[in-house]
Amino acid sequence: MKGDDIMQDIHQRLAEKLYEKNNYLTIDEARTWIELLWEDFESTRAKAGYDYKGKQVTEQIVTQWINYYGPNLHEFKASNPKYKDWLKKKGYEH
Repeated sequence: MKGDDIMQDIHQRLAEKLYEKNNYLTIDEARTWIELLWEDFESTRAKAGYDYKGKQVTEQIVTQWINYYGPNLHEFKASNPKYKDWLKKKGYEH
């Protein structure tokens, strides 16, 4: 399996987990949230000067966020303009 395929599988699995936890999101919205959270964690970690620890660490963190924030994640965009704008560009208006 290629690297891109592995990432697609990880993102899909995480999106399905988020979708199960949050009745307000469609599977496509859940997938968008996963991509956003993944990218945000990795870029924030890099900006802070931390070494890249691999997909496994990012997957663990995003999974923790899903477990903790997943049921209410749809409410978060209202308080975070970055996420709100990004989701709006994707066409999600919850």
